[in-house]
Amino acid sequence: MKARVKWVEDRTFVGESGSGHKLVLGTSHGAEGRTPGPSPMELVLLGTGGCSAYDVVHILEKGREAVEDVVVEMDADRAETEPKVFTKIHMHYIVKGKKLSSDKVKRAIELSVEKYCSASAMMAKTAEITHDFEVIDTSN
Repeated sequence: MKARVKWVEDRTFVGESGSGHKLVLGTSHGAEGRTPGPSPMELVLLGTGGCSAYDVVHILEKGREAVEDVVVEMDADRAETEPKVFTKIHMHYIVKGKKLSSDKVKRAIELSVEKYCSASAMMAKTAEITHDFEVIDTSN
């Protein structure tokens, strides 16, 4: 896997993935507190949620569940001192679909967090990761 990050100005950077996707990232800078894009640590958190959401959708589809939507809301704490690693991450999954099995949703989330999601595995080295979920039936 390859990636490239180029400094633009102030605390603004453009990242480019090996697959050619670009995004602006940075942190606030100057008196106006301008933020050009998500910070690198926000991207790490988003990547963790994206990794797990991908797994949950894939596992539920393989299990022939009628999943229509998956949202992962995350709340994270960081260490007070450098390096300011994540120390706690809570992941709340909202899974929508027709007549979804709560047991299968729970199992898909557990498999993602504990086995398949490489981002969660890395984050678990410094952070306590917790999760819960809700299932919304759309068959009505």
